[in-house]
Amino acid sequence: MSKNYIVGFPRVGEKRELKKALESFWAKNSSFNEVKKVASELKKHHWLYQKNAGIEYISSNDFSLYDNMLDMIVTLGATAKRFKNLENEELYFAMARGDKNAVALEMTKWFNTNYHYIVPELSLEDEYKLDASKIIDEYNEAKALGIKTKINIIGPLTFLGLSKRVDAKDTYALLDKILPIYKELLKELSKLDAKITLQIDEPIFVKDSELRVLKFIKNTYDTLADVSENIKIVVCTYFEHSTEATEILVDTPIWAIGLDFLYGDENIKSLPLIGKSGKKLIAGVVDGRNIWKNDISKTISLLDSISKKVDKKNIIVSSSCSLLHAPFTLKYEKNLDSDIKNWLSFAVEKLDEISLISKLFLDELNEDDKEKIELNKKANKSRKTSALIHDKEVQNRVENITKLQRDGKYEDRIKLQKEILSYNDLATTTIGSFPQTPEVRKARRDFKSGDISKLEYEKQMKNYIDECIKFQEKCGIEVLVHGEPERNDMVEYFGEQLKGYGFTQNGWVQSYGSRCVKPPFIYGDISRPKPMTVDWMIYAASKSDKIMKGMLTGPVTILNWSFIRDDKPKDEVSKQIAVSLSDEIDDLQNAGIKIIQVDEAAFKEGYPLRDAKIEVYEKWAVRDFKISVSKAKKETQIHTHMCYSEFNDIIDTIENMDADVISIETARSGNELLKIFKQTGYKQEVGPGVYDIHSPRVPTVEEIVKQIEMLLEVLPKKQLWINPDCGLKTRKWEEVKPSLENMVKAVKIVREKI
Repeated sequence: MSKNYIVGFPRVGEKRELKKALESFWAKNSSFNEVKKVASELKKHHWLYQKNAGIEYISSNDFSLYDNMLDMIVTLGATAKRFKNLENEELYFAMARGDKNAVALEMTKWFNTNYHYIVPELSLEDEYKLDASKIIDEYNEAKALGIKTKINIIGPLTFLGLSKRVDAKDTYALLDKILPIYKELLKELSKLDAKITLQIDEPIFVKDSELRVLKFIKNTYDTLADVSENIKIVVCTYFEHSTEATEILVDTPIWAIGLDFLYGDENIKSLPLIGKSGKKLIAGVVDGRNIWKNDISKTISLLDSISKKVDKKNIIVSSSCSLLHAPFTLKYEKNLDSDIKNWLSFAVEKLDEISLISKLFLDELNEDDKEKIELNKKANKSRKTSALIHDKEVQNRVENITKLQRDGKYEDRIKLQKEILSYNDLATTTIGSFPQTPEVRKARRDFKSGDISKLEYEKQMKNYIDECIKFQEKCGIEVLVHGEPERNDMVEYFGEQLKGYGFTQNGWVQSYGSRCVKPPFIYGDISRPKPMTVDWMIYAASKSDKIMKGMLTGPVTILNWSFIRDDKPKDEVSKQIAVSLSDEIDDLQNAGIKIIQVDEAAFKEGYPLRDAKIEVYEKWAVRDFKISVSKAKKETQIHTHMCYSEFNDIIDTIENMDADVISIETARSGNELLKIFKQTGYKQEVGPGVYDIHSPRVPTVEEIVKQIEMLLEVLPKKQLWINPDCGLKTRKWEEVKPSLENMVKAVKIVREKI
């Protein structure tokens, strides 16, 4: 009887080995052979971790040097025209990062997670050609270790649904061209072994907005299942329920259906159909997106209820989604409070949980297993009763708060702000962060480890702030930032200073490519013991006569980019964060900071995938942004920043947030995002990104002039700010300086023209 299953596994390595190898290669300090060597070692290491934990269904092709959607572009030969003269790793990384001749493919969030994927660009005239070498090579690598893997691929309907048509809107119209390549792929895979398990990821099935895909499911999976009898197809969905798709899939010849029962509890409704079909159910019952230790007793109860509708022998215990979204292992966490650490479970620990749950579910426990079950019960009980979690004073303050939004209408505020701040049309600024140099990172590490004093640490940070300010003044940027050298991460930095937050030493999670973040986690009620940014901003403001912009991360982004407690509703946790931020904004403005940016980079990515849940999310998300800025005076200008967002469906919600200025990422997607602001009569000021910071290439003055002129076709100059797409933390100074200098030159040229 099949026991257990992992949807996918993290790939950057337990010490971010892949990140280091990639960045060394990109910096021309090592060869691509070194990257391949590191990748091979990581795959071997990760497969053995799973095998040793007793996992039956282990994946190959879940590993990637950058992104699985990008890998699928290569597999299908779906390369955009501008990259056609490239090949191998040069082609691969140019699509992801751009090069001197071509802008990178667009990048956006993977459903409602903080992972970013590369968006394929497709057109009707594309000619696709299969390249299955990566998939075949990885399968054979694992087989050489004595591990027979299941093979993971992105499904055709999800690939098309997440792609971008450059010549029309409907990507699904290309299914007739893409499906034959998938058939050819399955034929090649069928030659690898007598029996192959193929996991085809189709998370697009969980989105209300993509339910038009339903009409393609039957033919697609009848066709693919007919390719070879020795391929067992698992269609896997996650992050929400996929009841409509499941109703169709049960009537196709696939072998199994993977469902998420934690974030898609309505999948329970599909159980009678699955049970009647006799198909295998990959039951996602262990959280792949959060870090809390599984409550095994609760999970067994869930599995027991599932087994009332689906024969127990057809149920395979699984993670709810890929463990890509969880940190690698608790092994290196030496500084965590022992009680709190005992409540946590990262990817490696989740392997043991899944193995243990499957044994308990199938009555196969040994004595050691029984002891582990008892320890699990004790850990969960201690978390529920711990004094570390509950703070009555915080709860009372948040429940009784009365000031829910700032004073004054936007029209009155902006008039007052322009009189006081005296900034020009097309005012130039940046989003906040400047390059985090090796020296800056070392100083933070040395201070945390006690190798340098607080005085020495602050001296080094202030020296860096001085350099950032001098450059901005010399460059001609009009509204300055301090560069954020003291901040390791835009969420972790605040998490470290808020009561109720925990943080890790090595809890890294891949965000995109080599970029990793180390999200803090919320375990208790949130409060702000003391100001978090005020001293740094006072110092920075004292170093220039120009306007200095204060930088905060908004409540919804702090929430969405943290691992959140699962014992309290999200909206209650968010409100606690908002109240804490309102105190910080009051302290900043009282210290003389006249512009404060409250970043809500993750506002859109937190949206529910099902329409029925959106209204509730928007209500508390907007409420908490407004609470966070509620103490801002009329003359204090509030900015916000949003990343990778399609705004068409939420423009009214953004306007309701009532920020004075919003900056957005538009460089990779043209001005399509911006047009909605004009169409709806959006009256607040907007800072569309004029160049893509996720690529190392330096934009020319001419490019930026053209971009600004395109912006002016959409919005008037008095409504526009000019800035990069996003923060500059991940870039190098040799890229940042000429890019910003070109940006300022471009603005001068455009101002002279108009």
